[in-house]
Amino acid sequence: FVINSSYDVTAHRRMTSLMVAGVAITGTALVARFLMKAATEMKASASKLPKTSLLTSYYKGGFEPKMSRREAALILGISPSSPKDRIMTSHKKLIMLNHPDRGGSPYLAGKINEAKSKLEKAD
Repeated sequence: FVINSSYDVTAHRRMTSLMVAGVAITGTALVARFLMKAATEMKASASKLPKTSLLTSYYKGGFEPKMSRREAALILGISPSSPKDRIMTSHKKLIMLNHPDRGGSPYLAGKINEAKSKLEKAD
């Protein structure tokens, strides 16, 4: 009993290719459906959030020509009447994030240091 093997193999390969393509298309469609559903849910939950941003507590203005006590406090993110330890803690945190040796801006580092000096002098 002899089977025409070239015909059977070719037909088998075609059928396998079609099945793989079908599974891939179905998988892609399911993933797309999941992502669209997740995006819709995220959009709905985002609309329920309050309209205020977390970044609204940061000072949005530029620097004044001569630094005031208020501006120094805004730069460090503390109250103008904060105690010295709070000034030092805030300064340390900010200067570590903005130090020029770590890729930060020399201008910002200077302003942070100036703010610390301004608030310490007034105490």
